[in-house]
Amino acid sequence: MLPTNALIIPKEQISSLRFPRQPLMLTQSERTGILHNMEEATRLGNSEHGKCRIVFQDDEGLKAVETTIWTFDPENIVLKYGMTIPVSRVVSVDIP
Repeated sequence: MLPTNALIIPKEQISSLRFPRQPLMLTQSERTGILHNMEEATRLGNSEHGKCRIVFQDDEGLKAVETTIWTFDPENIVLKYGMTIPVSRVVSVDIP
């Protein structure tokens, strides 16, 4: 479910974005769902090179990127070429 106001960007643009330090206001249930989908997307990306859609918020607003998640930790989602998206700024991770 892509919010209609999210701007789809190429993954190469992520390194030039600025992310506020404060986390998004999400419920524990929403955070749990995002974590579960990050795990699934990482498994899919590493085994089948499958892409997912990550919707996140930088300092300008909602953005979305379709990419493969290589790995993640409690702080960051790691994409190809070491690009990262802070987990605290993720709105959703959608797997096709």
